[in-house]
Amino acid sequence: MRIAVESMTTAEKLDAMEQLWVSLRSSPGYTPPDWHGEILAESSRKIESGEATFSPLDDVISRINQSRK
Repeated sequence: MRIAVESMTTAEKLDAMEQLWVSLRSSPGYTPPDWHGEILAESSRKIESGEATFSPLDDVISRINQSRK
């Protein structure tokens, strides 16, 4: 199957990715790669140790918009 992703909008591409993930997660025998667990464990460790920082969504959106200018 070939999908013409070049002609899709960003919203359509994101929707297609979400549909693929939903399909994968519900497939028998699917197991996430080991590195997914490693990333989650590292994130949890940073949160528990206080190393992780969090920003309000409005601040994140503002920084993203600034970086696009």
